[in-house]
Amino acid sequence: MALSPDLTDPPDLRAGWEDIFRTHFAGIHRYIARRLSGDVADDLAAEVFLAAYRGGYDASRGGVRPWLYGIATNLIARHHRAELRKWKALSRTAERPEHSHEEATLARVAAGELTGRLAGALAGLNRRDRDVVLLSALGGLSHAEVAGALNIPAGTVASRLNRARRQLRKALGDVNPLEDNHG
Repeated sequence: MALSPDLTDPPDLRAGWEDIFRTHFAGIHRYIARRLSGDVADDLAAEVFLAAYRGGYDASRGGVRPWLYGIATNLIARHHRAELRKWKALSRTAERPEHSHEEATLARVAAGELTGRLAGALAGLNRRDRDVVLLSALGGLSHAEVAGALNIPAGTVASRLNRARRQLRKALGDVNPLEDNHG
C-alpha cells in the first residue's frame, strides 16, 4: 500500500506522517549534520521529509527508517563536492606542526588527534564505500537498514564496509580510533 498524502487526505493519514516526522527528524538531521554541517542539515532534513511526503511511502519496500536515510543519502550525494572539500580541509587543519615536545606529546594523546587523518582517509574512500561507513557510524543503521537505505543487498553492505575498514585502518597506521590506547 502506498502512502502518499496531500492536503485533502483525511486527518488520520496526515497524523501518520506527523508521527513519522516526529519519530525520525532528529536522527535524519543528526546524520546529515555529521556528514555535511548543521546549517546544511536544517535545509536538507526538511528536503528529506518533503521528498518523502511528496513521493509517498510504499510499505512493500521495507521500513520507513531506511527509506528516509536513503533519501537523505541521495540528497547528500548532490552535495558531494562540498562534503569532500570538508573532509580534505579537516585533514589539512589537523596537520599543524607542533612547536615543542610538550605540544607534540599533548597532540598525540588528545582525543581529536586522529580527526585529520580520519577525515583524509574518509575523503580517500570512494563515495559508495563512504556512504556505507557513514550510514553505519553516523546514522547508527544496521547492515540491513543500510542495505534498505541504499537499495543494495546486505552482502554488498558487508563487503563495502569491510573494504572501507581495511582502507581506513591502513590510512590511520593500523590505529583504531575507537579503542582507548591511553590506558
